[in-house]
Amino acid sequence: MENLLHSESKKTEPHPSSNSKIIGLTGGIGSGKTTVAKFIENCGFPVYYSDDRAKEIVNDNADLKVKIKELLGEESYDEYDLYNRKFVAKRVFESEDLLDKLNQIIHPAVRIDFENWVKKQTKYLIFKETALLFELKLHLECYQSVLVTAEDNIRIKRVMDRDQKTYREVQSIMENQMSEKEKIKLADYVIYNNTNLDDLKEQTEKVIFEIE
Repeated sequence: MENLLHSESKKTEPHPSSNSKIIGLTGGIGSGKTTVAKFIENCGFPVYYSDDRAKEIVNDNADLKVKIKELLGEESYDEYDLYNRKFVAKRVFESEDLLDKLNQIIHPAVRIDFENWVKKQTKYLIFKETALLFELKLHLECYQSVLVTAEDNIRIKRVMDRDQKTYREVQSIMENQMSEKEKIKLADYVIYNNTNLDDLKEQTEKVIFEIE
């Protein structure tokens, strides 16, 4: 299937501390975003995994720990002082205000970590993988953006199989994310992950070629 290209999307200049062009990579739950990121790495381009780094930073950064505990309580970290993801997820799922405040604590730290990573890169294209690319308007800081998407029923089945969640649990998560239609309008390129890995790889390589 052809990738959608929205040429009217605003492009930014390369990051001030690098000659590399930053490409935002995103996708909702069950879209296959991580698989596409691995294909990109196999093509020789570095990928910064924002979501994975955030999981590490909340355990490594002492200042963050204090702020998160002040916001959500001591239970935000377990008896080993490790981030209590299940507890935090339950708290913020019930309150959009808490989620916003948590993001305001975590994302500046991830931004600094990303900027330090960018300084070390030498490739002319580098990719920033993040689930909230459009929600946090991070695409405006990227040269171009790539969205990985799939039909809702396919995404739901993938997550049910992967995480042993119920249909309703996955549907609930999706309902709390920005709609795919909105994301497609914002993306420069769209990769449709509805068929198989060979097709997904082919689409990924085509997008990289078109960006170049």
